[in-house]
Amino acid sequence: MDNLTAYPLELDETDVPMVRFRNVTKKYGALTVLEDLNLDIAEGEMVSIIGPSGSGKTTVLRMLMLEQINKGVIYLDGRPLTHMAKNGTLVPADRRYLRKAREPIGMCFQHFNLFPHMTALQNCMEGPVQVLGLTKRAARERSEELLQMVGMIEKRDQHPSRLSGGQQQRVAIARALAMRPKVMLFDEVTSALDPEVIGEVTNVIRKLVSEHSLTMLMVTHQMGFARDISDRVCFFFGGRIEEQGTPDELFDNPKRERTQQFLSAVKSAD
Repeated sequence: MDNLTAYPLELDETDVPMVRFRNVTKKYGALTVLEDLNLDIAEGEMVSIIGPSGSGKTTVLRMLMLEQINKGVIYLDGRPLTHMAKNGTLVPADRRYLRKAREPIGMCFQHFNLFPHMTALQNCMEGPVQVLGLTKRAARERSEELLQMVGMIEKRDQHPSRLSGGQQQRVAIARALAMRPKVMLFDEVTSALDPEVIGEVTNVIRKLVSEHSLTMLMVTHQMGFARDISDRVCFFFGGRIEEQGTPDELFDNPKRERTQQFLSAVKSAD
């Protein structure tokens, strides 16, 4: 049983990370998918997660946005995300707390999950109006600005069925950004796309990295993209971080045998 009294109610260091995983474990029944994960992500940092299937990569994102954990605590901007204070200690967060605590997080999935009955513009406006309480006029202005940024303003009145996969994914990114997140999560956002349109989406993410101070966490199988765009790359194996470092460190001089084997296999597959 995890001793929650060992975790602070808030992080009071002078240099608080935007995201902190502290001793985080996630299980599905008897299967341990993440084990004792400790990971800090600084404000404005772009971190890519790579690794073989089943290594726990996507689970890292799901713990932030969708699911509860079995052990440890996750902090967001210095405050507990997965837990809440009660009688001077931390207890697992209830649904209401989680819903509020997760508002600063945006996520783009492998599959776009756009509302099929809404246009591109309506998809982007829905969250700001319903969740943030913006007026329709303010939400429209914000959404049009973001659709312009991702190169989709000309398609604002089109429904998802009339858009290509790359176009749908760019709308999905604009929709997530419309919520003004502090943290953006990308889960294999190019893996469902045809090769000729992958560049559309990767260029948008490059623009986010270069022009915005968002904290970003990206799971990807595209090693070249991860190398080009990341401040840090984490290689996961067996539910743990096997190795991490700058892109040059990890890709040019991996220290661990499993990292070397994985990168060699990926290079051979390409």
